[in-house]
Amino acid sequence: MEQTNRILISVDVEEFDIPEEFGQQVSLQEKLEVSRSGLQATLALFDKYNVRATFFVTAYWAQHYPELIRQMAAKHEIASHAYYHSSFAEADLEGSRLALQEISGQHIQGFRMPRLRKVNMEALKAAGYLYDASVNPTWLPGRYNNWHLPRTVFKEKDTWIIPSSVSPLIRYPIFWLSVKNMPLWITRHFSRRVLKKDNYLSFYFHPWELIDINAYTLPAYIRRISGEKMQRKMDGFLNFLQKQGTFCTHADLLKSR
Repeated sequence: MEQTNRILISVDVEEFDIPEEFGQQVSLQEKLEVSRSGLQATLALFDKYNVRATFFVTAYWAQHYPELIRQMAAKHEIASHAYYHSSFAEADLEGSRLALQEISGQHIQGFRMPRLRKVNMEALKAAGYLYDASVNPTWLPGRYNNWHLPRTVFKEKDTWIIPSSVSPLIRYPIFWLSVKNMPLWITRHFSRRVLKKDNYLSFYFHPWELIDINAYTLPAYIRRISGEKMQRKMDGFLNFLQKQGTFCTHADLLKSR
C-alpha cells in the first residue's frame, strides 16, 4: 500500500518586529495588529483548503488575543515560539509553554526559536517539550549554514527535531523567503522532489507576509511580494499541496514514529 504524503504547514505568530532589524521603530500595538490582521487572512486561506497546521506563537502575542488562540486551538496545533520575539532567556522555554497551555487548553509539545536560533536541547527537554522545529538544514548566506545537519526528522539528546524541508542533493529550501521570491513552478518542482524522497514536506511562513508591508523599511526581497500578492501565491501553493497529500500537524507526524 502506497504511503500517503503528509503536508506540514507551520505559521510563526509573533510581534511584527522585523522592521526593527532594519532600523525602523514600530509601536507595540502596530506590531501586534499587523500579525493579527495577517493571521485572519491566513485562517481564511486554511479554511478554503481545509489545512490543519501548527502555529508557533509567542506567549506575549497570545496573551493579547486569547480568544483567537482558543479559536485556532479547536482545529490546529498550538506550539511555542518563545515568550517574546525580540528577547530570550532560558526560563522562557517553560514559561511560554505553561502560558500557551493555559490560554489554548492544549498540551504544548513543540518549540521553534525566534529567527531559528540555536536551542539548548537539554534545557528544552527539561522544560517539557517533545520536539524542536528551529532547524533549516540549508545554507542561508549571512545567517545560517546548516548544510551538515540531517534533512529529515531526527533525534538530538532524546528530543525530536523536525527540520524545515529542503530538497535532496542541493538542499533547495522550501520556506517563506523562497516561496515568496521564486516562481511558483520552481516551488512546486522542488516540493515534488521532497515529497517523493521523504513522504512529507514541512514549510513555514509568517502571517504578516499576507499584509501589505511596502511602507516599512525592509529589503525588497521581504516586502515586494506581500499583501494580496502573497495571498495569491499562498493560495496557489496550498491548492497544489492539497493534491499532494494530507495536511497534518507536527505532533501528528511524530505519533507514527
